[in-house]
Amino acid sequence: MKLFPPFFLTFLLLGCSSSGQLDNPEQFQTMTGGQSVGGTTSFYWYTAKLDQPYSSADYVMSGPYGWYQSDYHWQDEQLHEMVREGEKRNREQKLVEFKVHLRFSQSGEAVYQQYLLDDRIIPLTPEEIQSYQAEARAVIGIAEAQSRRGQHLFQGEWDGETFDTCSGQEYTQLEFNQILPDFVLKRLASVDSYMAMIGGIRGGKLSVADLLLLEDDSFDCIERPVLIEE
Repeated sequence: MKLFPPFFLTFLLLGCSSSGQLDNPEQFQTMTGGQSVGGTTSFYWYTAKLDQPYSSADYVMSGPYGWYQSDYHWQDEQLHEMVREGEKRNREQKLVEFKVHLRFSQSGEAVYQQYLLDDRIIPLTPEEIQSYQAEARAVIGIAEAQSRRGQHLFQGEWDGETFDTCSGQEYTQLEFNQILPDFVLKRLASVDSYMAMIGGIRGGKLSVADLLLLEDDSFDCIERPVLIEE
């Protein structure tokens, strides 16, 4: 695969970033982030209340191996409840639906658990429960680290000249600070596409640190999962 040096698009900037906050900005701060590792792409959302974890969420896509979305609620810096649902491969390698629902005590003990795989109830091992807790903490860690670098999750449609975000902003000045393969460059130059990226505003440009996802323009924007009833 032929690689090109960093790709720059320079046009007039017509919009600005919005990370999205709750009604009381003095108490709440919402951060967004994501990463792409191997064949898995993840989007993250994290809301802190007075600098303490309040809620978080993720949306994870693993191509033909499945996908899932999770909603996490926190109390006193501890994971209090989580719900995850999606699709995964079973032992016969068929794609089936699954759902995980966990509640925890303040000491981190799972006081309620339900794991449904293809409509069958399956017990979770202590190691699996600990893995879910670690994944919940990782969402916060990555979102916080990217926020400290001034980076956020951006989603929207690119038409070759303008990037219209899912939240209504419009950018016509993008800078890709990563090496992109030639087929990606050609697509960006000629085909309307959905894009998801990690980036921030730098010197009047939307500076893209990591292009996470590039799909047909019919691809729907991914909203923050809300799976836990208040």
